[in-house]
Amino acid sequence: MKRALISVTNKEGIVDFASGLVKLGFEIVSTGGTMKVLEDNGVKCIAIDDVTGFPEMLDGRVKTLHPKVHGGLLFKRDNPEHVKTIQEHGIQPIDLVCVNLYEFEKALRAGKPMEEMIENIDIGGPSMIRSAAKNFKDVLIVTDPSDYTKVLEAIENNQDDYDFRLHLAYKAFSTTGAYDAMISRYFADVCHDEFPEILNISLKKVEHLRYGENSQQAANKYEDTYVQKSLLDYEQLHGKEISFNNVNDLYGAVALVREFGNQIVTAAIKHSTPCGVAIGKTGYDSYMKAYEADPQSIFGGIVAVNYKIDKQTAEQMHKIFLEIVAAPDFDEDALEVLKKKKNLRILKLKNLDARDAKYDIKYLEGKVLVQELNTKMIDEMKVVTEAKPTPEQLTDMEFGMKVVKYVKSNAICIVKDGVTLAIGGGQTSRVWALENAIRNNPDKDFHGSVLASDAFFPFNDCVDVAAKAGVAAIIQPGGSIRDQDSIDLCNEKNIPMVFSGYRHFRH
Repeated sequence: MKRALISVTNKEGIVDFASGLVKLGFEIVSTGGTMKVLEDNGVKCIAIDDVTGFPEMLDGRVKTLHPKVHGGLLFKRDNPEHVKTIQEHGIQPIDLVCVNLYEFEKALRAGKPMEEMIENIDIGGPSMIRSAAKNFKDVLIVTDPSDYTKVLEAIENNQDDYDFRLHLAYKAFSTTGAYDAMISRYFADVCHDEFPEILNISLKKVEHLRYGENSQQAANKYEDTYVQKSLLDYEQLHGKEISFNNVNDLYGAVALVREFGNQIVTAAIKHSTPCGVAIGKTGYDSYMKAYEADPQSIFGGIVAVNYKIDKQTAEQMHKIFLEIVAAPDFDEDALEVLKKKKNLRILKLKNLDARDAKYDIKYLEGKVLVQELNTKMIDEMKVVTEAKPTPEQLTDMEFGMKVVKYVKSNAICIVKDGVTLAIGGGQTSRVWALENAIRNNPDKDFHGSVLASDAFFPFNDCVDVAAKAGVAAIIQPGGSIRDQDSIDLCNEKNIPMVFSGYRHFRH
């Protein structure tokens, strides 16, 4: 008779699985709560105490950590010396292990105190999983309830071959790896170690994407299992499959919208760069201003908002081709309008205020750059010119900096009355970014506008170009060795300039 050891926290499906194993000729060894559930449902079990000769002790901390457990798992069935050794010590083989772990993640999400978190660190479970997985050639290791039926069918049909067992072992080591990574991250937070020597990040695949940045690149979306609430948590209400570029662009749009808090704002993004952003008195007002800011570039873009979309706004969105419309909520009649386009992806945002994530990570062919998220906007509004900005200009300066923060560097944004007039980014020269922004908007009147720059002016050429276009005020981080050149020209042109103190490169 073969022997299976079952000890699970998640009891879903375990009675049927254990019953199936019994029918296939297994006897069941079990522990504590798992054994009670099985026996209450008619599955006869052998208590782990009867196997080890020791009682469960230390409030359950020690129950399976015993040579009669791990010897039964780890001995090589085709090694005569191993077989002889376990027989000498009265150790019986264990042919299958079914284990899932204490719910550390659940306790973390519930905000349990550290004492409870520690008690949710499983020791015996990972040890059994690793022993069984190491000896997968001889021992079946089952860690995922979704595999129960598959395992029973494989055993019944003699299909539990090497490859089948290898795949279960791979899943098992992935399970313990992710579990340990989460515990490591928790202790790093407790110890206030923002950049640990070893940064353990576990990624779980959550969605297959149509393709990557280009059609020849395969792609999937993963999530960091330690982050409890993500800005990109959403429910897809309608439309075709999300693509790699969609997700990347969506992040920029939603992150930009988050910058505005309770202000009603619309952000239109094209190829990960804002093309129209506007604050409004209503959602409709905000959307129309954002659309009119650049009605050409918004075509085929992504729109994210921080308000409930009504029918009137939806009707305007329906008039053009959009890839995604993302909002915290929709009126029913607005959804009816938007769903008329079968491919339009309609996303209901769940956590528009989420700030749990703290890392910005770039994976570069085996080397990884890790930085904290750019959450700071302005250090101080330092007026450096003789002319002082008006309250309205100061408001637009803050608005402009919030937008330019999400434009590819070098980046320039010209705004007026809470609406973007022109955006220039991704240039190797800052003045080219400004010139492109102006040249691409020949119908715009820039008189009385505010210019925001993501980094300092290395020369005064940007001030000269801006002044000729009619820009009335400038905000930039400052910090160039030639700042005074720009200040002097602003004084000559009677243009107030403010240094914000923080640079916002976006590469």
